[in-house]
Amino acid sequence: MNPVPEIMSDELLEALEAKMDRLIQVCERLQQENDELRAKANDWQRERVRLIEKNELARGRVEAMITRLKSLEADS
Repeated sequence: MNPVPEIMSDELLEALEAKMDRLIQVCERLQQENDELRAKANDWQRERVRLIEKNELARGRVEAMITRLKSLEADS
């Protein structure tokens, strides 16, 4: 079993610190991207709800027009 050195060399510490700094930067960037994607997903969900409501309103209007046309056709 190899004993673990009690004191790391300056080179190893600097390399480890640089790797940790890069890892922290990656984590921060990914967190920012995640936040942006969640915000976009929320926007898309709200837009979807709005479009569904608009579609239902249009469907109701079209169905009402069809009913009126059928009524006019039956009366003539």
